[in-house]
Amino acid sequence: MIQFDHVSKQYGKSATLAVDDLNMTVEQGKLFGYIGPNGAGKSTTIRLMTGILAPTSGRVLIGGYDMSKDPIAAKRQIGFVPDSHELYDRLTGLEYLNFMADVYEVSSARRREHIEKYLNLFELEDAAGEQIRSYSRGMKQKLTIIGALIHQPPVWVLDEPMVGLDPKSSHVLKEEMRRHCAAGNTVFFSTHVLEVAERLCDEIAIIDKGKVLARGTMEDLRSGESGSSLEELFLQLTETEGGEA
Repeated sequence: MIQFDHVSKQYGKSATLAVDDLNMTVEQGKLFGYIGPNGAGKSTTIRLMTGILAPTSGRVLIGGYDMSKDPIAAKRQIGFVPDSHELYDRLTGLEYLNFMADVYEVSSARRREHIEKYLNLFELEDAAGEQIRSYSRGMKQKLTIIGALIHQPPVWVLDEPMVGLDPKSSHVLKEEMRRHCAAGNTVFFSTHVLEVAERLCDEIAIIDKGKVLARGTMEDLRSGESGSSLEELFLQLTETEGGEA
């Protein structure tokens, strides 16, 4: 479970809050989509959730652990796929995955099982012995995903996870996300691909200018506007304003 308890984030002396009084709970077993225009506050929300940033006010709880008071326990609940590929380029893919398993204290038998499973699923077996600096962007994205899943955490936090993935790998990831939620876990992911969010998510939140404008199932979001697509609803709510995320 993920809980935002009146969370706000202000950068420096800016009069504008990047996240403005976010009060939201994402229950276990939910695949939750977080969408908004560039500059809406999506990435800031994710950085607050993963402990990269500290909130100006309020608190974030992951699996009941307060990220500010007990950050190690909270972070152990999370598998995080950021929107960048800042990997250790001189490690091989296999060395990187074992490093991630060491960080999360995954047993030898369990790590071997998960590494073999995900290298096979994402078709990285042949590249696992090569240095990461030789990988393409898509290969780095797949390795990042495998590293985040290796300890099978109860909460997956994925920031634009399908960017750079080929169609087959995107399909594999979506299947794993659904499977993870079916086992009673939680997936929180941001995306600009609204069709994916509409088809995949149990619940969706639309954020703009730091505030959640709407949240719920597709039926909830339509609010009587039967047949409206997520794209139509998104544009109505955000008025297509832009910026940097």
